[in-house]
Amino acid sequence: MDYSAYQTFAKEKLDVVFKDLQLLVTAFTHRSYVNEHRKTVFEHNERLEFLGDAVLELVSTEYLFSNFTEPEGILTNWRSSLVRTESISAAASRYDFEPLLRLSRGEKRGTDRARMQILANSYEAVVGALYLDHGYDAAKKFITESLLGTFKDILETGSWMDPKSHLQELAQSEDGATPEYRVIEEVGPDHDKTFTVGVYVKGVLKGQGTGPSKQSGQQKAAEAALAQYSE
Repeated sequence: MDYSAYQTFAKEKLDVVFKDLQLLVTAFTHRSYVNEHRKTVFEHNERLEFLGDAVLELVSTEYLFSNFTEPEGILTNWRSSLVRTESISAAASRYDFEPLLRLSRGEKRGTDRARMQILANSYEAVVGALYLDHGYDAAKKFITESLLGTFKDILETGSWMDPKSHLQELAQSEDGATPEYRVIEEVGPDHDKTFTVGVYVKGVLKGQGTGPSKQSGQQKAAEAALAQYSE
């Protein structure tokens, strides 16, 4: 099988030549692809993802610890914002991961959210592959160039805060008011309820969300309101 596209990717995007190219190919191989090609493909990227996740957390922790003096709680929130699915899937997109993904036919038709998760997992797996093939410094270089450079934007936009805290700061800044959450609807039996919650600013509905608890509904509503503010 011709894997030249993966070596080209390694040279152009990662600035390395893989000694064991199969590691990189595996990093792009989703479990669903293995299930469809059982006779020829035997390994998916989840073990590499497990390793890469640990390397990613160490690199991001080291970066924040070395460059900022904030207390542990804030650094933890900042790290979470750096390594969350949305952040690392966006990094994978910027580095053109998608054409190299090996997915089943069904996964290729999946939702945007599912594709985001697949890209994020593949990013971590590539970090794991880099770590095994070229060591910690190569993995750190890739993470620094592809991800850590976005931290300035995370700070400026306030996206490191949880949605409710971020919305409260934004609403108070732009509208001079504190968001108010109201349950719009409850459905289902007591042991399995679903709550739809609306968030209002100065009496105007800014967003609504649904979840298995009032708290999760509030979080979803806050996310929807933040999206409205950003439009």
